[in-house]
Amino acid sequence: MWFRLLNIAGNAFVETIRQPVYGLVLLLTALLLVFSNVISGWTLEDDNKLMIEFGLSTLLMAGLFLAAFSAAGILAREIENRTAMTVMSKPVSRPVFIAGKYVGLAAALAVAFYLCSIVMLIVVRHRVLEAASDPYDVPALVFGFGALLLVFLIGGFCNFFYGSLFQPLAVKLAVGLFTAAALALCLVDKNWQLQAFGADFLDPAVIAAIFLVFLSVLVLTAIALAASTRLGQVMTLLVCVGFLILGLISDYVFGGGAESAGSPIAAGLLGAAYHLLPNLAAFLVSDALVGGRAVPVYYVAVAAFYGLLHIVAALLVAIALFQERELG
Repeated sequence: MWFRLLNIAGNAFVETIRQPVYGLVLLLTALLLVFSNVISGWTLEDDNKLMIEFGLSTLLMAGLFLAAFSAAGILAREIENRTAMTVMSKPVSRPVFIAGKYVGLAAALAVAFYLCSIVMLIVVRHRVLEAASDPYDVPALVFGFGALLLVFLIGGFCNFFYGSLFQPLAVKLAVGLFTAAALALCLVDKNWQLQAFGADFLDPAVIAAIFLVFLSVLVLTAIALAASTRLGQVMTLLVCVGFLILGLISDYVFGGGAESAGSPIAAGLLGAAYHLLPNLAAFLVSDALVGGRAVPVYYVAVAAFYGLLHIVAALLVAIALFQERELG
């Protein structure tokens, strides 16, 4: 069973990486993160805090689009093309098929988040230039844009001369080159002097905030997979957007509504909705970062467990929906 699950996960991972929307969203997210440095300079408050908020919101929206389109791309399309029926005849049980698809999707999203997280950490290290006299962080610019340039140059060269698929190769190159860039920035400061490892690059609060956003995206990915057992790409995206909105306002609408409801029935319904729907606002800690507060490890652990419960619940719904789906 485990061998089959990993086989399906590997295929789902490769299929997701090869989807054009994956590369497009990844590139647009990186560009938005870079330009957030410029956009944040127009505020009247703390520009760097706004930049971090903008970056976390960008990661959340990028994860939403990747989850919805990738899930529908690797599941709904296989059902429509009857590829899933071929896999089922191996034989592979439907729960293993769904679990494998989710693991592959989550791995592909983890790669995307890893790359975007490095870009965001580079942008946060550079900081917003609040005055014309503020110096550029030259190492951040050199290593960041240098890694991006090498990805396109090497990927384009191999694609043109050796016929390699550009996007999967570019993702592999990006993982290696941006990891090297991150390690270099952990070692040198803005003046090209050696520093304590990660002194002005690895911000624990920012890393914790990024990880929590990734957890919320994993929850949305499980929901997207459940929706894509019956729906196409556009409808899957709408379902994910709906759950995102409900998850962000859950505290105010359902939690607060249950406390102030006039009747026991309304209070019960609102309370049930509050506990059943994923409270995605719990994964967003940008307010704590803006206030200069640290994100406790205990909070991250509890949020991870909470996210895991909703992931398992969404996957069980996906399996139930897929069990009744006619593949022929």
